[in-house]
Amino acid sequence: MPGFFFVLPTAVRGACSLLLYGANTLFWVPPVVGLALFKRLIRMPAWRRRCDRLQNAMADLWIGGNICNQRLFSSTRFNARIPDALDRRGWYLVIANHQSWVDILVLQRIFHRKIPFLKFFLKKELLWLPILGQAWWALDFPFMKRYSKRYLKRHPEQIGKDLDITRSACEKFKTVPISVMSFVEGTRFSEKKRDFQKSPYQRLLRARAGGVAHVLAAMNGRIQQILDVTIVYPEGRTRFWDFVCGRIAEIRVRVEAVPVDESLLGDYARDRRFRRRFQGWLNDLWKEKDARIQRLSASSSDSGPTDSSPLEASMGVASCSGV
Repeated sequence: MPGFFFVLPTAVRGACSLLLYGANTLFWVPPVVGLALFKRLIRMPAWRRRCDRLQNAMADLWIGGNICNQRLFSSTRFNARIPDALDRRGWYLVIANHQSWVDILVLQRIFHRKIPFLKFFLKKELLWLPILGQAWWALDFPFMKRYSKRYLKRHPEQIGKDLDITRSACEKFKTVPISVMSFVEGTRFSEKKRDFQKSPYQRLLRARAGGVAHVLAAMNGRIQQILDVTIVYPEGRTRFWDFVCGRIAEIRVRVEAVPVDESLLGDYARDRRFRRRFQGWLNDLWKEKDARIQRLSASSSDSGPTDSSPLEASMGVASCSGV
């Protein structure tokens, strides 16, 4: 089947892939949203937990359909290395560098059926994105309202609102195993943004430590590992259209498991000493990531496993026959 589609022009393959993404989304969003509305009618905790598990199962199938789509229409090689000892019944905090909307599809693909369903912190404006915004709301994705320092000086009553939203979201996350995902740079990388920030890194923006620290504290020790993900597009192409057309030849991903100990737990909002120590720890992590990105970008070839080979089973990536 893939051999037939690969003889088509890339733009035609991209259009077919987009249609299949749309059809798969339209198929799964109504039951996911319907179950969310039904869940809110009955406030019993046990009922809500059952609904959460069923919704996450639907979301896994939705992602599985997208992975099949990618295999049918794209020849992009996924060169990924992830830790072996991951558990679908555990709680994880996933952090990654951010360059494109493609990053989300990459993360969903490499972690599919390897760790619990990924839930992202999203900008509040995305709630109004047709169809997807309602699906993210139904799946309890936390929506964040970001304020500038200038705005907070004029409206000090808004200080701490992000922390309240994080705590509220994490209360829901405590009952069912989940993977909380955060792009800690806060926005997609560009050289213009890097220069504006005066970032000390070559391939990264400055990392924002507050959200990560608040999640770890709010989860009260449930999160025992941080999965630090580095995503590299060696050709420099990161556009979604290039991805669906199969014009991105290779995507390289490296995942490092970072244990969460007492040194990473504290009151980031009030404890200045902890805040400086935590920001320093994340800066060191980002410095290592910046060097890793440069090594992976400079390498012309890499012998790491890919999910188009028999090694895909060890990566936890579903095959089309399995969804």
